[in-house]
Amino acid sequence: MSPKQGVILYGPPASGKDTVTTALSELGSRYAQFARLKVGTGKSVGYRMGTTEQLRELEAAGDVVYANHRYGNTYAIDAPGLDAAFAAGVPVVHLGQVDGIRALVGGYPADWSVVLLWCPREVTEQRSAGRGDSDTAARLAAWDATREDLDAHPGRTWDLTVDTTEATPQEAARLIDHLLAQRAGAATG
Repeated sequence: MSPKQGVILYGPPASGKDTVTTALSELGSRYAQFARLKVGTGKSVGYRMGTTEQLRELEAAGDVVYANHRYGNTYAIDAPGLDAAFAAGVPVVHLGQVDGIRALVGGYPADWSVVLLWCPREVTEQRSAGRGDSDTAARLAAWDATREDLDAHPGRTWDLTVDTTEATPQEAARLIDHLLAQRAGAATG
């Protein structure tokens, strides 16, 4: 049996993680965005909203694979959530920190394909403003933090890098799907 496959999309805000994930799910129903546990306020779409107590219980059980704090909220990737996501197909996990990638790849056994989605800072600004974000300044600060994170980890290799100013979401999805097919073939061949 080949190992379960998952996708990690890494990149700054507005680099296309949501859009590429939508294109992946349109390409095949096996792909679905992993809904991280979010403790806080703001956007709830794409998250499992939780409480501080729920997060504490997961932490006490050793079930938090990775957690980060951004925009005044806590975002957690938990083992029970990943178990359910893998049971349903191929989870697509969105991350904006290299430490999160390391924690996930090292802390949850699966064949993880790690994809860097990239766009310049001014594109993040344009896309954020264009979609009506009320916190564009915070997203630009997160873009800066992502750039610093990449610079601090120069040895990080990517299974695939996609410049989302050059590739359409559908092209990016096809590239990711092809990557997973190749990896599955290599695992069984």
